[in-house]
Amino acid sequence: MTSAARPSIRFRGHSLIALVVVPEEPVPDWLAHLDALAQRSPGFFASRPVILDMSHLPHDKDSLRALVGDLFARGIRVMGLEGTEEAILGPDLPPVLSGGNPTGQLDIPTDRIKGQANGNGTRRPASLLVDKPVRSGQSICFPDGDVTIVGSVSSGAEVIAGGSIHVYGTLRGRAVAGSGGDPKARIYCRKLEAELLMIDGSFRTDDEVQPDLRGRPVQAWLDNGAIAIASLD
Repeated sequence: MTSAARPSIRFRGHSLIALVVVPEEPVPDWLAHLDALAQRSPGFFASRPVILDMSHLPHDKDSLRALVGDLFARGIRVMGLEGTEEAILGPDLPPVLSGGNPTGQLDIPTDRIKGQANGNGTRRPASLLVDKPVRSGQSICFPDGDVTIVGSVSSGAEVIAGGSIHVYGTLRGRAVAGSGGDPKARIYCRKLEAELLMIDGSFRTDDEVQPDLRGRPVQAWLDNGAIAIASLD
């Protein structure tokens, strides 16, 4: 008698950008700063994987459990831990992660940053030009103004700007405009395939974008506190 064929089990890799949160003493003050950030940008942690790095904070199982609970109450779900020991964890705590590579701001030459004079006569950056694609796993963070990408933004990449974001290619990753509290910021791209769009704390995920706008040149802006998207065709 021939045994029935067993179904195969399929696996696939998936890369993403996780935000590493590093608490410090005194914890109540650190949580107050976190609350202030959430108040300025309510959607900052939305759909964002979070890793909790405990290397700067003395802790045991009870204090770690309490901190994870405090974050959970704020809508921050910790996917993993760093800077702690497996021995103090329990089944109700996230696992210790290893093997990840830290990512940072893409190194852009200073001549790609345009400035404008501020009140004391010095010049502060007003825009950042990135003349290459943003690859998966990279994060561009420019809180002082607009970001222009001459190329595409890959899935698993992230662009954060204090002002508007301009992508002269396909936008597949995350775009966060108006991160410093600018409700007039906008997001422009030649082809919309974004995982998440966020402006001044309001956001839309990919499954909340109208199907007829995907793959098209669009602009996104805030309309009465909600993100509106329209075609540029």
